[in-house]
Amino acid sequence: MYANAGNLKKGEFVKHLGEIWQVQRADFYSPGKGSALMKSRIKNLLTGKTLDYAYKSNEKVEVLDVSSVEMQYLYKDNESLYLMDERTYNQFSIPLTVVGDIARFFKEGEKMYVYLYDEKPLTIRPPMSVRLKVTEAEDAAKGDTVSGAKKAVIVETGAKVLVPIFVKIGETISINPETAEYTGRV
Repeated sequence: MYANAGNLKKGEFVKHLGEIWQVQRADFYSPGKGSALMKSRIKNLLTGKTLDYAYKSNEKVEVLDVSSVEMQYLYKDNESLYLMDERTYNQFSIPLTVVGDIARFFKEGEKMYVYLYDEKPLTIRPPMSVRLKVTEAEDAAKGDTVSGAKKAVIVETGAKVLVPIFVKIGETISINPETAEYTGRV
C-alpha cells in the first residue's frame, strides 16, 4: 500500500531501499520556500541501523501492512529473543540488534506484542512499563537528602537502574524499558 510521505506516523513500517524500516520519528517541515518535507528517523529492522531521511511530503512511500500479535517471552541468548504465539504454539526469534537495550528488562513468561509481516517477526512493541524486583542496592548514606538524589540498583533481570535513594532490596519497582527510567514503586 502506498501513501503520501506527508502522512507518515511514528511506529509505521515502510519499505526503503528494498528493506523494511520502522519510523522512529516523523516531523512535518515547511521551509517557506520550496516543497514541504517530512523529516523522519527510520530504523532498519535487519541491521538495527537508524537513518535520518527527508521525504518530500507528496512523495509516495510503501507503507507495509503489519499485524501485532501478543506472544509470550521465552528467553534470550547472545544473539536473539525467543517468543511463542500461545494460540498456535509457533516460536519466533528476533535478533537483539533489532530489539535493542530494552530486552534487558524482560522476564521470562511475560506477554508482549510482536509485529509480524508475512508471518515473519519484525520487532516487538515494548511495554510502557515493566515491574521488576530490586535484587541489589546500596543503603542510602545518612544525611544524603539532596533533592532528587539517586542511586544505582540492580533488578532481577540483571539490569542496572537509577532510582531514588529510599528504594530498598526486595521492593518491586516500575521501569519504563525504552528510557530505563524508574517510574515508581509497586
